[in-house]
Amino acid sequence: MRIPLKMAVPLALALALAAALPARAAQDQVPFVVPDPASVPKGAVGEAILRGKALLSDTRKLLPGNVGNGLNCTNCHLNGGTVPYASPWVGLTAAFPEYRARSGKVISLQERVNDCFQRSMNGKPLAPDSGEMNDILAYMKWLSTGVPVGHDVAGRGFEKIDTALVPDSKHGAALYAAQCASCHGAEGQGMPNPAGGYVFPPVWGKDAFNVGAGMARLYTAAAFVKHNMPLGQGGTLSAQDAVDVAAYFTQQPRPDYAARAKDWPLGGKPKDAR
Repeated sequence: MRIPLKMAVPLALALALAAALPARAAQDQVPFVVPDPASVPKGAVGEAILRGKALLSDTRKLLPGNVGNGLNCTNCHLNGGTVPYASPWVGLTAAFPEYRARSGKVISLQERVNDCFQRSMNGKPLAPDSGEMNDILAYMKWLSTGVPVGHDVAGRGFEKIDTALVPDSKHGAALYAAQCASCHGAEGQGMPNPAGGYVFPPVWGKDAFNVGAGMARLYTAAAFVKHNMPLGQGGTLSAQDAVDVAAYFTQQPRPDYAARAKDWPLGGKPKDAR
């Protein structure tokens, strides 16, 4: 198959960038360090940092116009984005702008944040220059204190999991009932909070993340589950168990995301992408 000339250059660049990523991760990784809360500065910057943390922790309540489901950002980015292998925000401002294969281009941290609002939160993006976006970036910058630009932090993203593992969703359904339903509900509906929102988030249905979210991908969800679930007992499930339970809940009904049709414009769509 011949690749049109106008696509050949960006495709070649994308492949080159992708090939360079493992070497960068191995060579330029730095330790995972969460700043001392006492180091939040006084004054306007410190106030922005604290507002950003609040927005990310109570997103549904504080940004109702941008959240279209029942989630907060910290439902996946655990403990204010400070837990390794739970997609932490530590070090992010040192990594962006960054090439993202799903977008097929280099994106800013603002774009990455809005990607989550549109997919994981099934909502609407923030204005890139809004006060709320600046507060969120201020919090992420504070979490990235001391991380050199261009370096990755150990524990970034999710723990790697073997994508050759074959899922067994029937076994996953049994595991979900035994290990997950007490918090997330027998029908994935979450545990409602009488004061509003959820004590534990829904994992499918209208108030869950949509099909375009990273957590809707089998092996991404399995990696999160393996390291972090059940909450407080992370690492107790085998990799196979994590793949099985993820195979069960990722395929349950959830909101659609039409714009996913434009994902991976340069090719390379993962096998578990919805």
